[in-house]
Amino acid sequence: MNYKISLLLFFIFHGLFSQNPSSKQVLDEVVVSSTKINLPFSKNFRTIEIISSEQIAISTATNVSDLLQQTTGIDIRRRGTGGIQGDLYIRGGGFDQTLLLVDGMKMDNSQTGHHTLNMILPLHLIERIEIIKGPASRIFGQNAYAGAINIITKEVKGENGTTIYKPTELSFGSYSQKNLGLSLSIIREKVKNIISFTTNRSDGYRHNTDYINNNYFSKTSFKTKSSPVDLIASFSHRKFGANGFYASPSATEQYEETQASLLGISTVFKSEKLIIKPRLYWKRGQDEYIYIRDNPSVYRNLHKTNKISAELSGSYFTKLGITGFGIDLSTVNITSNNLGDHSRRTVNVFVDHTFEMFNKKLSLSPGIAISHFSDLSFHSFPGIDVGYHLNSNFKFYSNIGKTYRIPTYTDLYYSSKTTLGNENLNPEQATSTEFGFKYNSSNFNFSGVVFSRKSKNIIDYIKENENDLWKASNIGSLTTRGYELDLSYSFLGKDFSSNTFSLGYSNLKDDNYVSNVNYSQYSLNSIKSHFISKLNINYKKIHLSTVFKYVKRADNSNYSVLDTKVSYKSFFVNVNNILDEVYSETNLVPMPARNLLLGYVFKVD
Repeated sequence: MNYKISLLLFFIFHGLFSQNPSSKQVLDEVVVSSTKINLPFSKNFRTIEIISSEQIAISTATNVSDLLQQTTGIDIRRRGTGGIQGDLYIRGGGFDQTLLLVDGMKMDNSQTGHHTLNMILPLHLIERIEIIKGPASRIFGQNAYAGAINIITKEVKGENGTTIYKPTELSFGSYSQKNLGLSLSIIREKVKNIISFTTNRSDGYRHNTDYINNNYFSKTSFKTKSSPVDLIASFSHRKFGANGFYASPSATEQYEETQASLLGISTVFKSEKLIIKPRLYWKRGQDEYIYIRDNPSVYRNLHKTNKISAELSGSYFTKLGITGFGIDLSTVNITSNNLGDHSRRTVNVFVDHTFEMFNKKLSLSPGIAISHFSDLSFHSFPGIDVGYHLNSNFKFYSNIGKTYRIPTYTDLYYSSKTTLGNENLNPEQATSTEFGFKYNSSNFNFSGVVFSRKSKNIIDYIKENENDLWKASNIGSLTTRGYELDLSYSFLGKDFSSNTFSLGYSNLKDDNYVSNVNYSQYSLNSIKSHFISKLNINYKKIHLSTVFKYVKRADNSNYSVLDTKVSYKSFFVNVNNILDEVYSETNLVPMPARNLLLGYVFKVD
């Protein structure tokens, strides 16, 4: 372990003692759309983090899953490389308790949260990622139990009359990795369109872990007399060997194929006092699981889900503050050879108002959401945010809110040789609180937060004996407490380029509900200690990015992973798991040893 600490200390001291601070600060210019209420980043009194396109470009990550792993308090339990499959957790919440959005459209899957990350987009299409931690149900409705992540796609840009066809990335690496991206931009006076195709494939880093991931994406902006209209379409098709992914590690021949489709249309109407954002979208998912890849007759599942949603959200500005409001109506159905055929209609209404007092130093934002499910019942979720600006750089904030998560169709109806659903499950509910501070200056940012989530009716898959079936159950109450610290520092190098150094640490503690449960499938492996260090150095046309991660999980397993990326102009070399650590993130699936990726990134406007 000494050589790992030595490497880490080198990066720390190199960053802290470099010269000349940078004067760049852009976060306060961003209007954070993940709240559905038009507030600048500096006016939000929540634990919100933004990953910008500039940060994405210099990151060591090659996909969204790896990128999110570099954020304090977020746990992506990956099964292999390439972001092909993984589960998303925030602050110890389950993978069904975190909501993913694309341009504000909710990507929740009624079958299972295992498919949340199926819709993630290639990095070159992303303008920024907004991460909101803590309860968000009163704004987004169900599934935003522990937090929400909103992926904002890039605007279509270019001069009128231009047509640009070019590759976006070409790379090769260990395990026969091959990655290719192509894009076509068509810019006309009243229509702007970008079409993208990306393919990622590998022979796999061990038996039956090969994969193919193809993504097709289109975004069109229509210029009209009143307001621009955006049309977005995306289709992701994944095929992969799933050695030990879901059943026991001895199930080496599993195979899965997933499809995720999205078609959405949206616009914005603005006046002096009112902003209205209507949105209509359709999301489709398909999941085919085969227990023995070459013999589907032994066991095979095929699930198809569809969701159609109409949403209207807005902000109204008066002397008394900003009122946010919204309503969304959705219908969901599933057709499955295992789960059966089911449908559900959902209505969610929310209202939120922000008061500013004492020369705008104090802000109060009370709000409430009311949801109704046709196969369940009404639920209401009040909450309030409080913030105080001590000065232009320093602020305190606190919030409290109720949140919930309804059972998925897998929780309710799934049946296999190892697992049983439970039609009598109740929705999970929680009361979440947090208290934090933020200090932001031109080159130094520091923030900290303590949080608590008191949950009841937690759904987990449990069993008393090793040979029993896993059964979905409401296993009682769970109190989760923790804290997070984040520090970042920007400085100028000798050639006056901007460099950054950051540290993050989170600590999580559960009042362990599994004390009376012999085996728990999901809750025993949450991250208890999470340390992240990132360093970005520019020297002329050379750029170095390094990420060090230390993780200690609830089962007392721990590991340290060091990744780095070196680029010269548009050429890059990625080296992952430099320390050649032996570790797993979920279900005893071993992660790859040290591996390499070489490539060329083409500039995308």
